Amino acid sequence: MKPRSTLPAGSAGKSSIKTGAEIIVETLIEQGVDTMFGYPGGVVLPLFDKLYDAPINFIIPRHEQGGCHMADAYSRASGKVGVVVTTSGPGACNLTTGLATASMDSVALVALTGQVRTELIGNDAFQEADTTGITRPVTKYNCIVKDVKDLARTIREAFHIASTARPGPVLIDIPVDVSVTRCASDGTEKMELPGYKVRTKGNSRQISMAAKAINQSQRPVLYVGGGVISANASEQMRSLAEKAHLPVTTTLLGLGSYDQNRAESLDMLGMHGSAYANYAVQECDLLIAVGARFDDRITGPVKSFAPHAKVIHIDIDPASISKNVRVDIPVVGDAKIILEALTKEVEFRERKEWFARIAQWKEKFPFRYDRNSSAIKPQYVIEELCGQTKGEAIITTGVGQNQMWAAQFYRFSRPRQLISSGGLGTMGFGLPAAIGAQVARPDATVVDIDGDHSFNMTMTELSTAVQYELPIKVCILNNGYMGMVRQWQELFYNKRYSKSYVSNPEYAAVAEALGAVGITVDKKADVPKAIKQMLAEKRPCVVDFKVEREENVWPMVPAGKSINEMDGLDILESIA
Repeated sequence: MKPRSTLPAGSAGKSSIKTGAEIIVETLIEQGVDTMFGYPGGVVLPLFDKLYDAPINFIIPRHEQGGCHMADAYSRASGKVGVVVTTSGPGACNLTTGLATASMDSVALVALTGQVRTELIGNDAFQEADTTGITRPVTKYNCIVKDVKDLARTIREAFHIASTARPGPVLIDIPVDVSVTRCASDGTEKMELPGYKVRTKGNSRQISMAAKAINQSQRPVLYVGGGVISANASEQMRSLAEKAHLPVTTTLLGLGSYDQNRAESLDMLGMHGSAYANYAVQECDLLIAVGARFDDRITGPVKSFAPHAKVIHIDIDPASISKNVRVDIPVVGDAKIILEALTKEVEFRERKEWFARIAQWKEKFPFRYDRNSSAIKPQYVIEELCGQTKGEAIITTGVGQNQMWAAQFYRFSRPRQLISSGGLGTMGFGLPAAIGAQVARPDATVVDIDGDHSFNMTMTELSTAVQYELPIKVCILNNGYMGMVRQWQELFYNKRYSKSYVSNPEYAAVAEALGAVGITVDKKADVPKAIKQMLAEKRPCVVDFKVEREENVWPMVPAGKSINEMDGLDILESIA
């Protein structure tokens, strides 16, 4: 590896003649960037030439989509802004799925894309694409910079927009001639965002109304989304829950914001959430939503969602208020600031009858599976992993059954511990996300709980982990199917498994060929020792668990049903 130089962070403030590429690198360093992901190409070579001497750790993926997922997960695991860079045309186009994933999940990300020379734009030049037009629907903001004098200011604005208010991805498209043009720059270009206002302090009257509603409620539920984690407000949320004695349920992306081992935890709610969370929401008289957006996988039909409840909604994004569910008490602002103020005004209530009712639901409808089966149950693999890691690992996932089982059977106790594609449901996210998380947290055990078909989509990124000596772990819950697709085909299409099966490779052999450790497990008795070996490995390690082929995720709220109308509860009861 090449030696790193040590450009001073303040070097962007020294007046001199600089190229656009030099301005980009120095402004990135000024913004605190020490890690980037991306792929070189013709029109970004001037930038890569300046990165050669920069004190920035650069990770090259095997595909730009993978690089974008890595930057996304880096941001989620670290709380910093993730940065990805690609060339023009196909390089930029390959970012769109990653940008959409980050946009749906409110992840702070800055993408720098190269573009053909300014005078060639619109002429169908080699590797030209309308990058800003293509990515406008999947970014919080994007722009093209045609004057080198605007570069530093635009990059500063990008980092500010990406990381404030509701976080999201920002893309800057940079023609190659702008990267090589020289200009006098003293680094004093100030941001110009007159229309971009961030409201952080919530309205005090609304906060008092919310506190009064909480104090008067008999059956409240605190409903927490990923916005609490983005706002670094988990401790404040926990303080509110403890002081007011509130049961807490979370979205998929909110897992870890509240310790699931506490008695007040209702675990995840929604389509594959816990029965007790869904029942509690449907019977509560007050629903306190914090950093959550009432998406369809949570609410089901909105007309029948939380029918008895007054709704409080705390969110940084005013556009989210009453977007899906009518809100009675809106409080717009930073969750951390609002929760601190709200906690001062709430009072402790025992609510014995309410917690007793919740305890009954918990006892009757816990997450279950057949532990006596001779087959390898995917839930067993996750429970064993949770036990051996003591619930302390950072977990990334693919999308589908593996994602839901991870959410149900791994117990999360702290924020930024689960990294998963929520809103977009991006298959292939798990492996590159594990790489990004491991780069962000080199001290942590990072495990990708993946499905075979999800893993298939980005498995080449395993060689990225090998190249950079990142000891990620991958648990493939290999049932040979596109598991969630097959489950729906079983339940709603008379078991007509149309195109939901393809032939998989031997993943252990693939892992070994790419320089990682590969293990195959087809016996239940071998699961504990395989996980133990995996966790002890210092190299990337893939374990292929040949799990029960037609195991389903229960409970399940069918499309169009209210969240208390769950399929599979009779199956869970029969297992008890």
